[in-house]
Amino acid sequence: MSSAPALFTTVSAPLDSVLADDLYRFYHVGDEETRALRGVSLTLRPGELVAVMGASGSGKSTLLACLAGLDDPDGGHVDIGGTRITRRPEGERARLRGTRVGVLLQSDNLLPHLSVLDNALLPMRLAGKVDRTFALALLGQVGLERRAGHLPGQLSGGELARAGLVVALAASPQVLLADEPTAEVDADTEQRLFEVLDHFRTRGGAVLISTHSPALAARADRVLRLHDGRLHE
Repeated sequence: MSSAPALFTTVSAPLDSVLADDLYRFYHVGDEETRALRGVSLTLRPGELVAVMGASGSGKSTLLACLAGLDDPDGGHVDIGGTRITRRPEGERARLRGTRVGVLLQSDNLLPHLSVLDNALLPMRLAGKVDRTFALALLGQVGLERRAGHLPGQLSGGELARAGLVVALAASPQVLLADEPTAEVDADTEQRLFEVLDHFRTRGGAVLISTHSPALAARADRVLRLHDGRLHE
């Protein structure tokens, strides 16, 4: 695999911060109400890796979706580098994500009809800065250099997670929001992925991950815990 120090020599200028202010998010099914987020506030700064931990159903995925502008909270707001992303038109939110935010979800991070490499090149094209060499270096760092020409349907679950991380980082965003980035990988691969995350933040990137991995959380600058939609540090 390629070594991480060769990566992220051209990360975009760091953000001032990502700010979430008093987020509330409720879901309703019939008469049942799920209080996914209840007054969550946090600040994510350049060069910082923050881990969010909590049991399944504690609100981790909902928090990341609100931070990325993929979902709107019922109360509160999110600012990315001083720009409001909450309750903005989808086109405006998509442009902000394309230039500033890399997002890794638990699934559906790749387009099924594109090869792994073409999936990695797509966010670069949208951001107007295609760098095939950098994309291949990222794939090498996560151990997918031999899978660059494969379609997502030909990858294992762990390989899909690694490819999704490459896609999220390909356009050298200012902030990475990652939902369980090491859920289906072995210990050696988890270490490789952490090297990528660590190098990204040392170049000025801000990282927030939701994780169940104690090993990954131990490497974070801060660990936040979600319980019943409330955040504790």
